Amino acid sequence: MLTLGGLLARVDDMQSASPALSVEGAVGVSITDVTSDSRAVQQGTLFCCLRGEQHDGHDFAREAVANGAAALLVDRRLNLDVPQIIASDTRQTTGVLAAAFHDHPSRDLTVVGITGTNGKTTTAHMLGAILTQHGQRTTVLGTLSGTRTTPEAAELQRTLADERSKGTKAVVMEVSSHALALQRVAGMQFAAATFTNLGHDHLDFHRTHDAYFAAKASLFSSNYTSRAIINRDDAFGQKIAEDCDVAVVTYGRSDATDVAVGATGSAFSWRGARIWCTVGGDFNVLNALAAATTAAEIGIPVGDIAAGLGNLTQIPGRFENVNATGNFAVLVDYAHTPEALRNVIAAARAVTDQRVIVVFGCGGDRDATKRADMGAAAISADSVIVTSDNPRHEDPQAIIDAIVAGIAPTHLNKVVAEADRRQAIAMACTQAGSGDVVIIAGRGHETVQTIAGRDIAFSDAQVARELLGVGS
Repeated sequence: MLTLGGLLARVDDMQSASPALSVEGAVGVSITDVTSDSRAVQQGTLFCCLRGEQHDGHDFAREAVANGAAALLVDRRLNLDVPQIIASDTRQTTGVLAAAFHDHPSRDLTVVGITGTNGKTTTAHMLGAILTQHGQRTTVLGTLSGTRTTPEAAELQRTLADERSKGTKAVVMEVSSHALALQRVAGMQFAAATFTNLGHDHLDFHRTHDAYFAAKASLFSSNYTSRAIINRDDAFGQKIAEDCDVAVVTYGRSDATDVAVGATGSAFSWRGARIWCTVGGDFNVLNALAAATTAAEIGIPVGDIAAGLGNLTQIPGRFENVNATGNFAVLVDYAHTPEALRNVIAAARAVTDQRVIVVFGCGGDRDATKRADMGAAAISADSVIVTSDNPRHEDPQAIIDAIVAGIAPTHLNKVVAEADRRQAIAMACTQAGSGDVVIIAGRGHETVQTIAGRDIAFSDAQVARELLGVGS
């Protein structure tokens, strides 16, 4: 049984991790778990009181103690009769304590962190397929595996410990800018960290693009890793490569030669191997290079890299062709930033000499500053249908109007607004002729649409298949 004193003894460099750390109360109490979720508190839990945008964990401390919490992590002394760890940065300290409680699982696993605005999910699953091909039991954590791209620190450490106990050898995880800003990966040791790109997103949270970049760049530090794999084709990637204090290896599109790209896959030559990748779209060649370069840097042979990319199964909502047997393609893609939308339209343009039709919207209660830019990005398509994404608590028409405001008047003749997403998808499919490509962008793998605060079952891929009369 681990005591509070024993937990503190496990922490490396605790004083530097939390400069204002102090402990009040008996350190002999037994600790059975570490959590920042008051609903998960059980007898013996160390409850970490974190401040969020909407709630302050300190407000739940009394309830947590009543439910069995044996100790608290706080940023100020509370009038409660349990031992309390007082730290100036409770978020960072939560990660450090959770890692120590679970005996530092990231040190026993090969953990790779992938960050960037676009391409994290695709790159992570590509790398996961490569590691599996190499014979390593591998888990991928990210957008497709949980409610958060990167779990809160205590949940993340518990998940890694569970994977270790199952015999997992490698974990590939997406690391979001929110997670970095909120210290969810504090206490982690990554075998490698990979950067895809930086675009326009999440300014509702970070407020400025500089702060958004700083959050991403913070992963490429000796605090977290000793090895960085950086996209040199991205200006922000170049800056990270110049400024970070760890070993850097770069990748770029010029690493691939003899490139052939289609709607359902791509082929290219890299490091003496001919690689077939089962994810289509020109922009996904760069994601494949990110995964391949990272794999090589952690010791995976080129043969396994090529085989892994060739055996990768379809990633839901990532250039997913849901009308493969039809006379026109219907691609569902998660593209929800201006850069991603431009890339997916360009990728569609590259695989057809006919029309490209795009259906997209923007999420409500999120970064409103990118809406006009999304409209401007969409006009590279031949036909544009602006619709609802997840309006959440906002007026869907107001979001559509903000998107359309970014479209030059000379292009409005090819733009239609239809707030009902099902109807918008139906319009696109009705318009499409032989050889055309329909892109349904923005929601990708999501199976729930949030309108007026209510969750409604809605999968772009499923709805498109229903409208087209094709099987799953």
